[in-house]
Amino acid sequence: MFGFKKIAMPTAAQALPGRGNAIRTAAEHFVNRRALKGPYPQGLETALFGLGCFWGAEKKFWELGDGIHVTAVGYAGGLTPNPTYEEVCSGRTGHNEVVLVVYDPNKISYDMLLKTFWESHNPTQGMRQGNDIGTQYRSGIYTFNAAQRQAAEASKAMYEQALKAKRYGAVTTEIVDAPEFYFAEDYHQQYLAKNPYGYCGLGGTGVSCPIGTGAKLAQGAGA
Repeated sequence: MFGFKKIAMPTAAQALPGRGNAIRTAAEHFVNRRALKGPYPQGLETALFGLGCFWGAEKKFWELGDGIHVTAVGYAGGLTPNPTYEEVCSGRTGHNEVVLVVYDPNKISYDMLLKTFWESHNPTQGMRQGNDIGTQYRSGIYTFNAAQRQAAEASKAMYEQALKAKRYGAVTTEIVDAPEFYFAEDYHQQYLAKNPYGYCGLGGTGVSCPIGTGAKLAQGAGA
């Protein structure tokens, strides 16, 4: 595993084989004690984001409050089935560290989740986030339906304008249909609630995302 170029996505031939069974994870959310894997109440929706080290990223979403039913960290967007954390860190699975958010759309909007996503990291850095370098730290929005895809693309265009005004480079965030999500090991779930002084490498740009404020895209702007 050592010496592999971790800033490039592996090919199918380079990817680790993985395993047929899911790795062990926690049964319940450490903060609110709800079932991590469900079943989730009817009417709730799911969202999936990658924005750097998933320890700090997950905390950004569970802290949004009552509209969030449960959050979980895991791996998505790669080639290796049921990967372990060590395998993902090798760069030979192609997976991103992601946060699954199960939320009540009657209490919190997808736009608010997008705003949290954009403002909680720097989406212009490619295969890294701060000092964390590798494919697992790339910026990504993984959508479950056409409405989420449209909202994600619009928010990307809007935020890119705001970033360019502050002399940031192009947004590198990938927006794709949600791939299979693999729950991470139990010790990663709600890590910063269990370890309040644990590592968090996330850092936003300080640029506010105008989504949800009534702002409109400039004429002719696109994703």
